[in-house]
Amino acid sequence: MADLIIDGGRPVSGTVRPSGNKNAVLPMLCASLLTDEAVTLENVPEISDIDKLLQYFAAMGSTIDRDLDGQRLTIRHDAAAFKNGQAQLPVGIRAAVLLLGPVLLRNGRLTFDTTAKGCALGVREIDPHLDIIERLGGRIVADHPYEIERQGAMVGADLWPDYASVTATETFAMIAALAEGTSTLTNAASEPHVQALCEMLLAMGARIEGIGTSRLTIHGVDRLGGTVARVPDDHHEVATYLAIGAVTGGRLTVETDMGGHMPLILRQFEKLGLRFEIGDGAITASGWTRSITEPYTLEMLPKIEAAPWPYFPADLLPQAIGVSVGCTGDILFWNKVYEGALGWSSELLKFGARVHLSDPHRLIVCGGNQLRPATVEAPYIIRVVLALFIAAIQIDGRSTIRNADPIRRAYPHFVEKLTALGAEVRWQ
Repeated sequence: MADLIIDGGRPVSGTVRPSGNKNAVLPMLCASLLTDEAVTLENVPEISDIDKLLQYFAAMGSTIDRDLDGQRLTIRHDAAAFKNGQAQLPVGIRAAVLLLGPVLLRNGRLTFDTTAKGCALGVREIDPHLDIIERLGGRIVADHPYEIERQGAMVGADLWPDYASVTATETFAMIAALAEGTSTLTNAASEPHVQALCEMLLAMGARIEGIGTSRLTIHGVDRLGGTVARVPDDHHEVATYLAIGAVTGGRLTVETDMGGHMPLILRQFEKLGLRFEIGDGAITASGWTRSITEPYTLEMLPKIEAAPWPYFPADLLPQAIGVSVGCTGDILFWNKVYEGALGWSSELLKFGARVHLSDPHRLIVCGGNQLRPATVEAPYIIRVVLALFIAAIQIDGRSTIRNADPIRRAYPHFVEKLTALGAEVRWQ
């Protein structure tokens, strides 16, 4: 594991383009299994999870043509691919859960082991995926390892799961697109990356209604064809770069196609005193007042809440926390998605920040801190490394983030992009 060395207090200014959305490209790659024709993806980020998926596809007989410089990838799973009778899902990649539906549709049977060391599915809950598969006509014939099969076509059904799961919604969309009849999913996730997958399926010939809402209706078709689809920019990365520019006193412009998804995100960061200018195809971080926006209800503490889209994303709450340690007022952060996702906040104490973890979901950050550079330990969570980075880069002096490698899983060339903008950052 590598460490990040940050010499903070230097303005980060200029223009940057974000990478393609990791959470969009992975289901889009998995959806390429739904056709024998070529699928081309553009704006493909250079991340390790893609490499692992492509290695799996290649081992199963697929044809892959990738242009790293052009961020373009063409993949074809022709009639010979995935026909060796062995559809064991790959290990070491959390996105393997997104292969459940496509591999089952393609091969008729699959095997995966949730108890193996280095399990592909990690600690993610698989129950919603298995429920969708069973409700649409699949059958679990063995467990530990799990074996799933289908006999004939999958069949449409109406589903209303307990909660809006992003990956379960994507599993539903991929299976329902080729199931017989009509399927509905009430309480569907609607994040930008879910919308990107559904738009790609539409381009492949699927019939989908309700994209971007909490209710998806999908009329199954006999086959899907190839397509050319663009991976959307990562809205998390857009906000992260804007926050870095603002807290360093720089003027940083992010060129992006995600402006339509950003109003609520920007408004939450404005609560922390960040200032933005919105242009055509670009957003600029233009300043930071450090002041917390006080609510009109005087008895309430200012707060930022994270919940499933269209709420403020949970994957941006750590970055907002990283900004807040330099603010002059107090603010409450509330993660309504993940329990225990704020335990890392004790590392902020090393910077001189005053924080109070109220419970597994809520954190209070006190304002007016006398911040100092520090060496901190990062957990294996991409967004938390970024939170610690945003805290460190606003502080004069040298800080170290130990075990910072998770950034590389979602933010390609992060250090190179920032050094080009004036930051003093390096790997060690």
